[in-house]
Amino acid sequence: MSDVICNPHHEDAVILSDVKIRLGDNLILDNVNARVPLGESTAIVGPNGAGKTSLTLAILGQVPYKGTISFPHCAKPGKPRFGFVPQKLQFDRDMPMTVMDYLLSGIQIMPIFFGYSGKHRERILKMLDEVECRQLANRSFGALSGGEIQRVLLAQALLQDPEILILDEPTAGVDFKGGQVCCELLNRIRKTRRFTQLMISHDLATVAAHANHVICLNHRVVAQGAPHEVLTHEVLSATFGLHLGIPDLHNLAKDVSKCS
Repeated sequence: MSDVICNPHHEDAVILSDVKIRLGDNLILDNVNARVPLGESTAIVGPNGAGKTSLTLAILGQVPYKGTISFPHCAKPGKPRFGFVPQKLQFDRDMPMTVMDYLLSGIQIMPIFFGYSGKHRERILKMLDEVECRQLANRSFGALSGGEIQRVLLAQALLQDPEILILDEPTAGVDFKGGQVCCELLNRIRKTRRFTQLMISHDLATVAAHANHVICLNHRVVAQGAPHEVLTHEVLSATFGLHLGIPDLHNLAKDVSKCS
């Protein structure tokens, strides 16, 4: 794996230079050059199998790659603090575990069956307040809906006090209105906590309405920039290989904003 670079005098949170990932004989990412602006909401869009998840895993340092991934504005030398919200969580829904139990298990060294640390409990309740789901604290984790689980996973990620928050399809499995509420909540928390947000999303209308920066990826970067610059018929056709009509994303984005 190539060097990780930290330089506090730059306005990008992540810079990818000639990043290449192979899985056996398959070239997953080919000379990816991209930037993730500091403190903004960046979306990675592209078809299935385009390398979106592999790119985020490389940023997290979980897969080998060639090239350079630098973090110019991390607070300390080395890698920044990450928070990660997966698209799905595999777990036993019959497990006798409350939301509080689940969140405590990630920050409390002492096993939870020995009891709760009052300090940790208070911290978790404040975080659940922040993601607007304090009422779930004593609910069975296995009984939560998809949208409620996403809120809890967001709370878990924010407990890491991330400099960069990475989300894999944050609105997947959530209805239209729930997805817009989720995006508005993320925008509000990001501005308050001043972290950089990077998300994978297939919901182009939501991306157009809520992202500040977009990276169109299909094994390589097809285009990147502000949504109104890159979410065009030409770029999306090149990214997704579409030959059918593509809706007007700018009008869709306006409609999404009105409904949020």
